[in-house]
Amino acid sequence: MSTEPSPGPAASSDPAETGYRSQPVSFVRRGSRLQGRRQQAWDELSDLFVIDVPRVRADTSVDPGYVFDAEAAFGRKAPLVVEIGSGLGEAVVHAAGEDPDRNYLAVEVYRPGLAHTLQRIGQRGLTNVRVVQANAPEVLGTMLPAASVEELWLFFPDPWHKTKHHKRRLVKPGFDELAARVLVPGGLWRLATDWSDYAVQMREVLEASAGFVNLHAGERAGADSPLTRVHAEGLEGREPSDDADTRGGWAPRFEGRILTSFENKAHQAGRLIFDLTFRRL
Repeated sequence: MSTEPSPGPAASSDPAETGYRSQPVSFVRRGSRLQGRRQQAWDELSDLFVIDVPRVRADTSVDPGYVFDAEAAFGRKAPLVVEIGSGLGEAVVHAAGEDPDRNYLAVEVYRPGLAHTLQRIGQRGLTNVRVVQANAPEVLGTMLPAASVEELWLFFPDPWHKTKHHKRRLVKPGFDELAARVLVPGGLWRLATDWSDYAVQMREVLEASAGFVNLHAGERAGADSPLTRVHAEGLEGREPSDDADTRGGWAPRFEGRILTSFENKAHQAGRLIFDLTFRRL
């Protein structure tokens, strides 16, 4: 997950972008103008840390013939962690600073978010982070080589609440195949959301996937389930009910994820956090 209007990964209803994509994207177009320190960071650091991707048409597209060379981009060979929807870079930059032996790629569609990430990289003097402005399915489908990613992160993607907009959610049948494609065998896919219905959708899609196994299957069920608590306490604007989550499968909070400004706002709004961790078979 972004302090720009959307919390995380994304897609567009912009007609200029939908002409060459078979699926709707998960973000809406927003301004890309940079000002002040963000513009300064972009001017000073983009040549060093921004991956220059050949485009098909829009500024978030990826030419399907382009393949990312991590060793060349980072100047070394190291395990690669990819965050989809990196927002303002809080999570990825913190993790990169704490774990210098791994390379980190931040994928985001909003240029102001990437510019802010560059600010953070510069402030901490990091060398193991790269950023790319690109649509997530294209990154996973063609840009990243198969079996090249040790961990894939997807924290607080746009929930697209309205039923008619659920098709814009990233985690849906088919997206799991893209994630499985880029992860090494045994690699981890870490997810988090603060909306229960999207958490349930994530759990259903990934537990039905042939490419993944839930590392916490059956855990945190019943009274220990955050979903049970949502129902019992009438959170998220629901009517209280005695519906218990007997299935569980929720992971403990990922300690490597710093408490971002977005997650903190979710807590302040009374929403619970749902974590999931799946291993690539």
